[in-house]
Amino acid sequence: MENNSSQKIQIVAQVKYVPEQSDEADNRYVFTYTITVTNNGESAAQLLGRHWIITDSNNQVQEVRGQGVVGEQPLIKPGQSFGYTSGTVLSTPVGTMTGSYQMVNEDGTKFDATIPQFVLSVPRVLH
Repeated sequence: MENNSSQKIQIVAQVKYVPEQSDEADNRYVFTYTITVTNNGESAAQLLGRHWIITDSNNQVQEVRGQGVVGEQPLIKPGQSFGYTSGTVLSTPVGTMTGSYQMVNEDGTKFDATIPQFVLSVPRVLH
């Protein structure tokens, strides 16, 4: 039986650079990201865990795995969304994040919802 649950979970990221927490002279670039997870499927799904792959422009990779997100393991019902904001620090002004959420359907079927890659980038100031 084919399980297409992961396609029914939509994940959207919005990124902000945080200049007041960053120190460019010290190669410290702080970003926040707001993730919205929408369940477009027909049954509720619970977000159990996360796996992030964070890559800076020097190809330094950080992998982060953990339970839930921001201390929660939300149950997302059909047609509903769950949103949260978190952050990361890079040593370069540009990087990417991608990964997956480990989910479980109401019937106990586990699946991974892929997090589409998004870019972390310091906005360039116009002169």
